Amino acid sequence: MIYFQLFLIFFKIGIFTFGGGHAMIPLISEEMTELGWLAEDELSQLIAISESTPGPFAINIATFIGSTQGGANFGTQLLCSLCATLGVITPSLIIILIIASIFQTFASNKYVRRIIKYVNPVIIGLILSTGIWFLFTNIFTYEPETMKFATFDWVQIILFVGLYTINKLTKSKLHPIFLILIAGGLGVLIYNFYQPLTI
Repeated sequence: MIYFQLFLIFFKIGIFTFGGGHAMIPLISEEMTELGWLAEDELSQLIAISESTPGPFAINIATFIGSTQGGANFGTQLLCSLCATLGVITPSLIIILIIASIFQTFASNKYVRRIIKYVNPVIIGLILSTGIWFLFTNIFTYEPETMKFATFDWVQIILFVGLYTINKLTKSKLHPIFLILIAGGLGVLIYNFYQPLTI
């Protein structure tokens, strides 16, 4: 049953994710592509939407992915979203309740401190791999059959560099919401007026 499957998949993703929502993107990508639920470009779009909407990223992405598996029926979409969301938050809820009950006992334990210390580089690696994945799925179009990158989206590079530079040069930093709105507006204007460069 799709509801139970969604819960289990996101429970597994939630229990093996350390370092926040972005660290779970590689796990989500692997699960979604393996099941054939979402193509990489679709997942990339859902990630962008999850980043742009209010609330924790992990909950947003689970909710959006759940809704994509609910078909055309709103009730089914709602139930699928709910199951995916419950799946991703349940491990954190269980773990935080356990930690809260034993924190004072283990907070100064040298072995616990070492575990936390050595988990950090893994988190950095996961987030870095997410950044690289974003770069190649958004800037390039990859053709698995020919094992090469087919197109190069130079407009996205210019947009990124331009907005980043403007944000750094202005004395008062632009609020992320304004950056998202500017990028979205430029995307609407540019979308129909160019083709990615074939390489």
